[in-house]
Amino acid sequence: QVQLVESGGGLVQAGGSLRLSCTASGSIFSIKFMGWYRQAPGNERELVAAVSSGTTTTYADSVKGRFTISRDNAKNTVYLQMNSLKPEDTAVYVCNVKQLGGSLTYNYWGQGTQVTVSS
Repeated sequence: QVQLVESGGGLVQAGGSLRLSCTASGSIFSIKFMGWYRQAPGNERELVAAVSSGTTTTYADSVKGRFTISRDNAKNTVYLQMNSLKPEDTAVYVCNVKQLGGSLTYNYWGQGTQVTVSS
C-alpha cells in the first residue's frame, strides 16, 4: 500500500501562483508515474500533469506553459507549480501514483486539495 499526503491548495486571485506537494509513503517501490488530476463540480476527473520515473512529463493542453510538474525521488514527492492561474483552474486537485506490480499497475489516490481561483 502507498499513502499519499497532499498540501498546498488554497484561494488565490487570477494571475497568481500556488504550489502543490504530494508525498508518498509506505510500499513505495516501483512507482512508475506520479501526477495530478483535477475535478471541478459537474466535470469528469481530468489529468493535469504527470511525470515518469525517468522524468518524462505530460501536461493537459489547458495548462501547458503555466504549470510545471517536478519530482524529487529522494523525498518521494511530486510538486505542481501553478502559475498564471485562471478561474477555470478551480477544482479539487488529487495526487495520483501508479505503481508497477508484476504485470499489473496499481493506482493510488490522495485525499484531494481544493484550489480556488477568484476573478
